Amino acid sequence: MDTPETEHHRPFVGDDFVIPAPPGTVTFVLAPLEVAHNEADLAAWSSSVDHIHATPGFEHHPWPDEPMTLARNEADLRGHVEDRSMRRGFTYTVLSIPEHAVIGCVYIYPSPSSGVHAHVRSWVVASRHELDAPLYRLVCDWLKAEWPFATVEYAPRPA
Repeated sequence: MDTPETEHHRPFVGDDFVIPAPPGTVTFVLAPLEVAHNEADLAAWSSSVDHIHATPGFEHHPWPDEPMTLARNEADLRGHVEDRSMRRGFTYTVLSIPEHAVIGCVYIYPSPSSGVHAHVRSWVVASRHELDAPLYRLVCDWLKAEWPFATVEYAPRPA
């Protein structure tokens, strides 16, 4: 995903911070986004463009845009993998349980807003829209319990 967040060149968290294991539920699990997810990631988000644009945090965001090639999506994924390796941002794929199908994504990057440490966005595919609020709650709890951010900007979801 091409985002302004990927323009950050400084580490988002220090080298001494141990990145916490991604959480999960009986329905889905987060896993670090990898290039190996390319085909499934592209299929997931391209099947749900309108739904993603209606998701809190993505209403006025330029991504996702179409048309998207597998090569361009791979380049975006490589950027997210590099961000993680350089500790500039952290992107997680959301995998269904037990199938491990890609059903969404979570982005954790430095906030462009003054006074806010982390900016978070997430989406799920339209066919699994009922998981949007549970994903939001899980990520909020995880960030609060295990990450070093004093403030987080993450568009709330309806209960």
